Amino acid sequence: MAQTLYFPLLLIALCSISECVQRQYHFINENKNWTEAQRYCRENYTDLATVDNMNDMNQLKNSLDVNYGVVWIGLQGTNVSNWHWSSGDSVLFLNWASGQPYSSDNCAVMINGKWFVGACTATWTFICYNMSGGLVFVNQTMNWRDAQSYCRQNHIDLVSVRNQNENQQLEKFINDSQISGSAVWIGLFRDTWQWSDQSSSSFRYWKPGQPRSQTNEHRAAVEQFSQGQWAIYFYAISNNQFPFICHEGDFCFVLCPDKLIVIQQNLSWSEALRYCRQDHVDLVSVQSVEMQRRVMNVVKLASTEAVWLGLHNFCSVNMWLWVNGDMVCYQNWAPGNGSTPENCKLENRKGAVQSGGNQTWISLPESHRLNFICTNY
Repeated sequence: MAQTLYFPLLLIALCSISECVQRQYHFINENKNWTEAQRYCRENYTDLATVDNMNDMNQLKNSLDVNYGVVWIGLQGTNVSNWHWSSGDSVLFLNWASGQPYSSDNCAVMINGKWFVGACTATWTFICYNMSGGLVFVNQTMNWRDAQSYCRQNHIDLVSVRNQNENQQLEKFINDSQISGSAVWIGLFRDTWQWSDQSSSSFRYWKPGQPRSQTNEHRAAVEQFSQGQWAIYFYAISNNQFPFICHEGDFCFVLCPDKLIVIQQNLSWSEALRYCRQDHVDLVSVQSVEMQRRVMNVVKLASTEAVWLGLHNFCSVNMWLWVNGDMVCYQNWAPGNGSTPENCKLENRKGAVQSGGNQTWISLPESHRLNFICTNY
């Protein structure tokens, strides 16, 4: 009986550890201008702090001294404007209406399946996505920033649209919600900010009214008197010398789609594993909602209906594991999958992600020949 109880408790403990692995932040209580702080972080850690999501932001705030005032992070103004998804997904697909984007406005709405640029201060209803990847229509009018905050507090984020299929699904969802023809906010925005470590993270945590008019002489800082939200400061003037936050480690494995490679060869699971370990690092492990969304970004490039993941079944203990040794804490199984079948030992079941539909996971015999996803980190 003790062994029966112990194993689930051990599994829960390991899953909790896996879920809590974050970029490491270091508060440096020395007053420097932004350039000096950047140089210090690059010499002693990885770079000035990058923030990818609210979990990172909470970790960063936990690392701060109680009386920190204003603290530099690694976000810098540039002269180049780029489109981003609020969720951090790469912008791999655009569906602008004819003549769009025609103005200098910086946020996007969808009308009848097409995208239009709009003023971020305008108020519209909006679409969030939740933990299961489902869509949520919010029948309240808010400006884009408030809509983003609402989605992040109550669901995951404003909706991203990564391919034509998702655009059609979103259009159908809007029509089914009986708001066809109306403008609704989606998670697309543009700005001229860039992280010091060149991360593509589009996470922003500005305080109300920020950023104001911005130039390439501006940098972002965390303000204690704004509950850790961000404001902009000129980086080079002598009285703008603040403590700062460095981050340590390259966590691009979780964050950057270019670290995930779809191999368009049809191999068995064991052959795919061998290929990834010889030419890259490993078959991909999907340990979070964020990683699943990045897999969904790249899996559409596959030529097979399903794509191998680094997921394998241990029949003797009736459990699935990732090839890197992690427990399967986050799960995204299609209905009827994820349990150990009676003929598991004969078929040697492995896990794959569907390249179409909802891109959920399915269990297949390892002898099936599929495309596969390698990771380069």
